[in-house]
Amino acid sequence: MDNNAKTFVTIDDVQYQLEDMTPEQQGLISHLADLDQKLAAAKFSADQLQVCRNAFFGILKQSLNIAK
Repeated sequence: MDNNAKTFVTIDDVQYQLEDMTPEQQGLISHLADLDQKLAAAKFSADQLQVCRNAFFGILKQSLNIAK
């Protein structure tokens, strides 16, 4: 592996070299990457919860139809 490999970040279709950014800019990139991961995890959890809610609602509707 090349120890001199550069890391590029694309912002609004412009590539920036991470190593050329200030420590503050690098920190902001880290925050954004972490937030993107958290948003993806939250969406994944929300999708799971919605499917489960739909399943429980289907079970409830089925039990109400059986009770008639």
